[in-house]
Amino acid sequence: MSHPNVKNVAALEPTAIEKGPHRIVRRQLGRPAGSQQLGCSHITIPPGGRSWPRHWHAVNEEAIYVLSGEGVALIGDERVPVKAGDYVALPVGEAHAHQMRNEGAEDLVYLCFSTMIPHEIAFYADTGKVALFAGAAPGGDKSARFVERYAYLEDVDYWDDEGA
Repeated sequence: MSHPNVKNVAALEPTAIEKGPHRIVRRQLGRPAGSQQLGCSHITIPPGGRSWPRHWHAVNEEAIYVLSGEGVALIGDERVPVKAGDYVALPVGEAHAHQMRNEGAEDLVYLCFSTMIPHEIAFYADTGKVALFAGAAPGGDKSARFVERYAYLEDVDYWDDEGA
């Protein structure tokens, strides 16, 4: 007997991302199983691949649990070796800018958990980009999202272009 809140990772459709060194196969577990406030994805990174660009969150906390393989977690300015059984906490804030890299010979497979607060600002540590989300957190239901923007920050005055 199955239940709508139980999903098997093998039964979920993978999404492959290949952008330069970023090579990820992702299966979302949380939303298909009915999660509303906690996201979870099953991630596979092949040898030589990287996860998403190094970033940090202003609102949503993440965590990683390594299932198999070995890799490197970039956390802040540190390179931290990780292997099966390791748990990585990624609280909000610039000190926890993060990215996973597979510098090993076999797939790096892990679960990535995230709170799903629907309004988020993410900062990209290596490029200075910023991402704004409202209505649904990154990884959440895109049909509920009414803001999703990526931009470079520029300093402007509050009154610029306001006809004052």
